[in-house]
Amino acid sequence: MSANWKKTSVPNLSRLQRQAYHSFQHGDLDKAERLCAGILQHRPEDFDALHLLGVLNFQRRRLAEALRLLSQALKINSSSADAMSNLGLALHATGRFEEAVAHYRSALRLAPDHPEILYNLANACLELGRVDEALANYDDALAKTPGHVGALVNRGNALLRLNRPTEAISSYEKALAAMPGHPQILTNRGHALRRLDRPLEALADFEAALKAGPDFPEAHFEAAMTRLMLGDFAAGWKAYEWRWRTGAFARQRRQLQAPLWLGGAPVSGKTILLHAEQGFGDTIQFIRYAPLLADRGAKVVCEVQPELKPLLSPFADIRIIAAGEPLPAFDLHCPMLSLPLAFATTPETIPASIPYLGAPVERLAHWRDRLPAGRPRAGFVWSGSPSHKNDLNRSIPLARLAALFEDPLLRCFSLQSELRDADREVLRGLPGLVHLGGELRDFADTAAVISLLDVVISVDTAVAHLAGALGKPVVILLPFAADFRWMRHRGDSPWYPTAKLLRQPAFGDWDSVIVRLRDELRQLSLPALAGQGA
Repeated sequence: MSANWKKTSVPNLSRLQRQAYHSFQHGDLDKAERLCAGILQHRPEDFDALHLLGVLNFQRRRLAEALRLLSQALKINSSSADAMSNLGLALHATGRFEEAVAHYRSALRLAPDHPEILYNLANACLELGRVDEALANYDDALAKTPGHVGALVNRGNALLRLNRPTEAISSYEKALAAMPGHPQILTNRGHALRRLDRPLEALADFEAALKAGPDFPEAHFEAAMTRLMLGDFAAGWKAYEWRWRTGAFARQRRQLQAPLWLGGAPVSGKTILLHAEQGFGDTIQFIRYAPLLADRGAKVVCEVQPELKPLLSPFADIRIIAAGEPLPAFDLHCPMLSLPLAFATTPETIPASIPYLGAPVERLAHWRDRLPAGRPRAGFVWSGSPSHKNDLNRSIPLARLAALFEDPLLRCFSLQSELRDADREVLRGLPGLVHLGGELRDFADTAAVISLLDVVISVDTAVAHLAGALGKPVVILLPFAADFRWMRHRGDSPWYPTAKLLRQPAFGDWDSVIVRLRDELRQLSLPALAGQGA
């Protein structure tokens, strides 16, 4: 009797395994977990139970436990492509992309040409910025499974990263054929259409996305920028508030105790905090609203990037603090890019009392004797931050501008604070372009130099905004389908009355812009030519 009891007390582990998979496949994760745990009590090194339990924990976002279980399963059976790939997914989810890539590649050695593993490998490569490699893997996955929607969508995303929007649209359209009306895919295609300056088609995609998913933040945000580009400020600035619910901005949203001010409440006698939220240029552009609040009787505190504090500190009647410094008590707050909404700004009512910034007196004194007198003086900025999402479009390699400096009639100065290696080499061969960027300590120095120049020529960077805020003539070189703040089909800007906009007439066409810039510089040099009797 005792022997029979021992024989029947051990459960049928194979049956438990089948039940666990059945429960998992039907979404009963609790039961699947209990069954796997039961198997492991009797057989601690059961590969199938460890693997399934690892996958189950991954689905429940218990990533540390998933990593432990999947790693343990692989120690028992290192020839499982599925376990190897699933461990890659868990590593990917924890941001360990290089390790994920290594595991996906190991999985492919076990299961060559597996489309899902190729897709996952491509996603990890895209996260690492290895965009060409990602694209090749998406193409391989699609060769095996042409209708793989995820691969089609992310292939489009990779093509956008490579600045190939027309091809990206084609990839999105194939994905939409498989999943018509999908909000994310429609939004992605609309974004690519915006890149090609097709805003009405883009807007139709965003509206279709919002019809399918009325609360889809990215579609609202993309629609906002499109409407602002088209000059529809009323709808555009309102929809721009959706930025805080997008993946790009949600983590940056400030959790402040004081109420958000969007123009409804009176501000007289109140202290209001305006806080920077995006780039240097955005802060320079939208801090213009601070004096308007002071005029309404508010005490205004502006929290800005530390690099901007020396420039902005002399702002009359405004208290400037750097991000990271203790905040004073305040009654209301407003992110800086919400100020146009709060003031119900239209293109006709943009506050453009120029200049609204000035260089600190001591910085002007420092730089005044550093710049030679005589011929008109021009400052140049040809590239922004390499990490900017639109850098491929908005920056220009110095080599493409080099002919402008071979025998210039103007005195030309580089205000480029960040030099790329290729530009550094070109700059060494341009004695007609004097590099000051390495001596500029902060934006206050840059403002002082700009104030002593006759004109600034810049791509769409913070320096362009700074020159405009200082009231200095500025020629801004814009890519095709420029940022929404420059609107469309305009050679001027209501934000900066002293700005002249030179736009690419076609995608990627800097050559014609440079020809027009040469004519602009010649016009500026006419006084020098006249002085030489030319």
